[in-house]
Amino acid sequence: MDLISQEHNNKNPNTILSTRPPPPSSHSPPSPSRYENQKRRDWNTFCQYLRNHRPPLSLPSCTGEHVLEFLRYLDQFGKTKVHHQNCAFFGLPNPPASCPCPLRQAWGSLDALIGRLRAAYEEHGAVPETSPFGSRSVRIFLREVREFQAKSRGVSYKKKRKTVNNKQITQSSSQPPLQSQQQGQSMMANYNHGQLDDIVQFR
Repeated sequence: MDLISQEHNNKNPNTILSTRPPPPSSHSPPSPSRYENQKRRDWNTFCQYLRNHRPPLSLPSCTGEHVLEFLRYLDQFGKTKVHHQNCAFFGLPNPPASCPCPLRQAWGSLDALIGRLRAAYEEHGAVPETSPFGSRSVRIFLREVREFQAKSRGVSYKKKRKTVNNKQITQSSSQPPLQSQQQGQSMMANYNHGQLDDIVQFR
């Protein structure tokens, strides 16, 4: 009887079927990273600068010179002391006293800013080759700022070179001359016979 009643209810179009709501998803969308938040703020600041420009500028008409104007505009908010060449503390990393030299944006901050703006520019559908943030004038400006601030602050921005196979090179240079000569003759003999599978080549 119950089976017949159940089949009758399934065939009845007026039968209301109760459905439970799907359980809430335990995987919430990931929150934007610190880099993405900073990139969005930088992009909004740059677009606001273009709107406040006299005359106002659109993004397609923006050039590398406008980017340089924006970077110089940001110098008023800088916190890095950049000494003039005639300052007594020029070239000192830790000046013993204060001086009237201006505060500027640090080179590292400007370089990272340009990287974020360049990425945001491309994310908005622009072609990387036409990006004003990668123009030659901007690259030259950043290089000059880096070199001058390095001299002014007495710091170095040079990257450390990575040593590759340093242990192998050291061991090779520490071999006795006779052993090195014998190894060279053995390598030449194997080369003539086309057997270089097990020989380490130093370049």
